Amino acid sequence: MKEPSRLFDFPHFQLKNFPLKTMMTSRVAGEWKSYSTSEFVEHMNLASRALIANGINPGDKIALIAHANCCEWNIMDAGIMQIGAIDVPIYHTMSEADYTFILNHSESKICFISNLELYHKVLSVMKDTPMLKNIYCFEKADGIPYWLDFLSTGEKVPLSAVIENADRVNESDLATIIYTSGTTGQPKGVMLSHRNIASNVIDCQDRLPELKRGSSRTLSFLPCCHIFERMLHYLYMQNGVCIYFTGMDNIKDDLVIARPHIFTGVPRLFEKFHDGIVAKGMSNTGIKKWLFAQSYKLALKWEPDGGNGWFYEFRLSLARKVVFSKVKAALGLTEIQAIASGSAALQPRLARFFCGAGIPLKEGYGLTETSPVITVNTFRRPKMWRAGTVGMPIRNVEVKIAEDGEILCKGPNVMIGYYKEPGMTAEVLKDGWFHTGDIGKIREGFLVITDRKKEIFKTSGGKYIAPQMLENLLKESIYIEQLMIVGENQNFPSALIVADLAMLKIWAAKNQVQGTSLKDFICHQKVQNLISDEIEKVNQKVGKWEQVKSFKLVPEPFTVEGGELTPTLKLKRKNIAIKYSELIHQIYTS
Repeated sequence: MKEPSRLFDFPHFQLKNFPLKTMMTSRVAGEWKSYSTSEFVEHMNLASRALIANGINPGDKIALIAHANCCEWNIMDAGIMQIGAIDVPIYHTMSEADYTFILNHSESKICFISNLELYHKVLSVMKDTPMLKNIYCFEKADGIPYWLDFLSTGEKVPLSAVIENADRVNESDLATIIYTSGTTGQPKGVMLSHRNIASNVIDCQDRLPELKRGSSRTLSFLPCCHIFERMLHYLYMQNGVCIYFTGMDNIKDDLVIARPHIFTGVPRLFEKFHDGIVAKGMSNTGIKKWLFAQSYKLALKWEPDGGNGWFYEFRLSLARKVVFSKVKAALGLTEIQAIASGSAALQPRLARFFCGAGIPLKEGYGLTETSPVITVNTFRRPKMWRAGTVGMPIRNVEVKIAEDGEILCKGPNVMIGYYKEPGMTAEVLKDGWFHTGDIGKIREGFLVITDRKKEIFKTSGGKYIAPQMLENLLKESIYIEQLMIVGENQNFPSALIVADLAMLKIWAAKNQVQGTSLKDFICHQKVQNLISDEIEKVNQKVGKWEQVKSFKLVPEPFTVEGGELTPTLKLKRKNIAIKYSELIHQIYTS
């Protein structure tokens, strides 16, 4: 069979070339439920037949919402697209107002959801979404329309009807509309064709480690409605990787169960892993604590391709054997070959630490509008990984920097446009180049992201401030978990800071400071002095106009539920500024 060119081709490709006994598995009522490749394709075909039986035609929109990644989501995803219909994945964390907007804007006719909580959430907006006719739930419950009952309606439709529909689907056809959660304003519907995403799958192949088809495993927990994780699902199908699905709450336990060879995450996750490792290592006493401290310092100096010389590599190999082997075992990463980080900037310190510890962490870059990967580091070939960068462009994708520093991208992965928004489309697609809105530079072939174009602001003195750059530097402190730089039209930049509670507790025990919560600690002058000292270390590295002159500690972490983060854990700057407006006012009036 030729290389897949449409998204529903990937499971068929796997079935013909290397069918798996366990293609994917996820928990149903607390028990692991698995699908072989043949079972997946059988259910996918039945889903297509059921959609036809229920009057769904090519071009119709079907919404998908899952609380956590699951096999059923993927079955419906492929089944929808196989008949030329278009799926509309929606984040489960979005508000009811966003649900109403997306379901109406996309004109979705059916919605498939994962559990009863989401069923009732969608049901509550159904009166305001006249195009939406039915909701089906992957979770079985009395009186709730069940997805397998829906699938059973397809038994009266011959498979030949599915094949006829599939044969009419072209790779250039619209496959999905993905509504970006956005940090401001209403969601935008990004239109991606089969070719957009399938080309990204094929062109990322040489950035993967050498995986063994049929015996490699991954753990998938980033939302499958996000294009990064979704594209990877097709990539895993293409390479015969068994997929374990889980939710964000079960990552640590399920890493140990899955023992993945490859998986993806976001910087926030790796920050938490790092802080947990350091907290546990430094809680030891005597020789164990000394060994961890020395190993940790060694890992932070890691360079690719043996760049530190043979003696460093010898010492590092001992550290990996004595200390970091235990860390890998505790995390379920004894067989890990590669971890990809995306969605936000990864601190170089974290990249070096994990790679030094024998946990190969690489950073990539892309957007929903680019299906998503534009660049990515890799360990597959020498001199293809560099800390502080997001790697080199993948095959068939071009990158250049505009005169104002904006990153531009061209390739088969670039979106068709924004759904029902030709004006917005014209703003970002010019002469075949997609304008990313990110600022960066190319250094010896590696792309470096410096900030978001729309997030850069001016102080009252007319100096430009790139907040993301400052935020990344400050987050290198083990005592700072989250923060947001503020100061537009003010005399100087300042910061709203969420301290790292776990590291504060360790520090507090040694410095006679009492407290168990962030609210307790932020009242202590010693804690204020500690954070001030951490900020001053960064101030020594940046220009005088960029130095953070003041800060306020906030009493609770930024969260998706609280409205401070997007579902992909980016800062919602406007929301944070509104929520903590009084603290910001105090900074500039005191």
